[in-house]
Amino acid sequence: MPENTSPTDLYRHSLRLLLDKDIPAWVGLWAEGGIMDFPFAPQGWPRRLEGRGAIAAYMRDYPDRIDLHDFPDLKIHQTTDPATIVAEMRGVGRLIETASPFDMTYIAVVTVQDGRFTSYCDYWNPLAAQEAGLDFAKGSPR
Repeated sequence: MPENTSPTDLYRHSLRLLLDKDIPAWVGLWAEGGIMDFPFAPQGWPRRLEGRGAIAAYMRDYPDRIDLHDFPDLKIHQTTDPATIVAEMRGVGRLIETASPFDMTYIAVVTVQDGRFTSYCDYWNPLAAQEAGLDFAKGSPR
């Protein structure tokens, strides 16, 4: 993506890459020193990932765990900082291991600089993930 890509356009593109299961391209949208935070992560899961390498390692097996089909109800809110957006959405699909439905609501606060994610604070619900059948002991992505 070009350096002048808006945070909204970058975020929408990142969702398309997740639906396409193109994790390497998704990771490529990150700045080298990008930080991903999970304030509500359950015990045993990371609360913070620092750097593109850590984010890549965390996301590597995502398509083997969750088959995402859509991100309905996407709302992207502008903030007073033009580099930062707040996104509300649902991720729907199925869990690969159990074939159970997956339906998770997310709120993310995302900052972009020079066309790359620099900060992504992911407010997801670990209780809903547990109810869906995700195994927290495996420490894998939601």
